[in-house]
Amino acid sequence: MPTTGVFNGTNLLLSVEGTNLGHTTSCSLTLSTDLPEATTKDSSGFQEVIAGVMSGEVSFDGLVTYDDTSNVTELADFLLARTQLTVVFGTETTGDRIFTAEGFLSSLEQSAEMESPVSYSGSITLTGQIAASDG
Repeated sequence: MPTTGVFNGTNLLLSVEGTNLGHTTSCSLTLSTDLPEATTKDSSGFQEVIAGVMSGEVSFDGLVTYDDTSNVTELADFLLARTQLTVVFGTETTGDRIFTAEGFLSSLEQSAEMESPVSYSGSITLTGQIAASDG
């Protein structure tokens, strides 16, 4: 049964290559459509656009633990090897909407501030079709 009402963001997970990213503190999915201008003299002075190329990006932040199954070291290896990844964004609740796509890590950062937990962040640029389904 799908989740009803407003729900806790902790329930949204990001899975890369079949494993949830460890110790994430946030994740986001951005879907976009390019809108090429189609304005002509017949547009009566108003801008007109057409739907163009669609794209997507997944961003994430987390805390570094080297003993996670999926951790910052594994992500760095994927980026350096230019590995195409399978990405799933959604909850584990049956009936909730999930998004599945292929993508490449476009950035990965690991930061260490004095007297704070080591953190990581990154983004995955999606390539090809983005499938939306009810899990």
